[in-house]
Amino acid sequence: MVDRDEVCVLIPTYNEAEAVGEVIERFLAVGYENILVIDGGSTDGTQSVAADAGARVVEQSGEGKGQAVREAVGIIDAPYVLMIDGDATYRPEQADRLVEPLQDGRAEHVIGDRFADMQSGAMTRLNQFGNRIINRVFSFVHGRDLQDILSGYRAFTTDSFDQLSLTADGFGIETELAVECVRHDIKTMVVPATYEARPEGSETNLRPFRDGGNILLTLYRLAKKNNPIFYFGSIGVVSGLVGVVLAGFVAFSWIAYGISREVIALASGVAILFGLQLVMFGVLSDLIVTANRQQRQQFQRIEKKIQRLEDTRRAEPDNPGQSIDGEETVTVADDSE
Repeated sequence: MVDRDEVCVLIPTYNEAEAVGEVIERFLAVGYENILVIDGGSTDGTQSVAADAGARVVEQSGEGKGQAVREAVGIIDAPYVLMIDGDATYRPEQADRLVEPLQDGRAEHVIGDRFADMQSGAMTRLNQFGNRIINRVFSFVHGRDLQDILSGYRAFTTDSFDQLSLTADGFGIETELAVECVRHDIKTMVVPATYEARPEGSETNLRPFRDGGNILLTLYRLAKKNNPIFYFGSIGVVSGLVGVVLAGFVAFSWIAYGISREVIALASGVAILFGLQLVMFGVLSDLIVTANRQQRQQFQRIEKKIQRLEDTRRAEPDNPGQSIDGEETVTVADDSE
């Protein structure tokens, strides 16, 4: 049974007056009363619509969805956060399926998979193609298939959010959340979610080519911390290939025409050496990341074991006749007097 009083519904908005009121009313109708709208300075009356519908409204101090999410979570005191876009493309009635795995301990971060039930007209073919490419790149680079890393419908514990190092300001926040969950071994679950077309009169803030390019760059940049052998190795391989091509050109010029290309030969040698060094650096970095991940997992296991022991001791009644291992002890009176 979901305890909705422990959940804060977080809705980042920017010019969503046409839809945000409906989203809030639908959440209230299914029992989610703690609703926070963090707005990026809308000019269409979004803030007043949200307040009239029954939400707490805060205007963010910076710009971009990523900054809004970080700022909002910092002022939320509920243990669970349910994040949703304010464009009425997701169903508040499906909120319990995202929150339940958090409250029963099966997950710390839950993603609503839009591709599990995408309604007609909800996403253009171009956006669908771009999303699938980004998800495949994520799976290849970061070694985990989360099916829909760009979903704006997700839930997480505030404790797990505090472990993440988030810097993205714009739409890259969803990508960064997915990468950081993999990096920090946050228990992540994917559940099906219905994705619907935006209401008439509501315009998207997404720019497919620019935002898609930024997301791919974010994926590649974050590989430096999560998969350094790929990040440095790919640069090293490119540098090495450039060096080999230049070396081939120098050799061809010398053999065919007797022309020496000293400067190009030097550049070729530098490129090959630089590439080899980067590959070696990537291997060493990957070993360090793997060791740190194993060490973190060991610390987490120890922490959980200590927590279980403390919970067990608190649950036991005060009984001076019991030792720590549960065996009965006998108190011997001092008859020396």
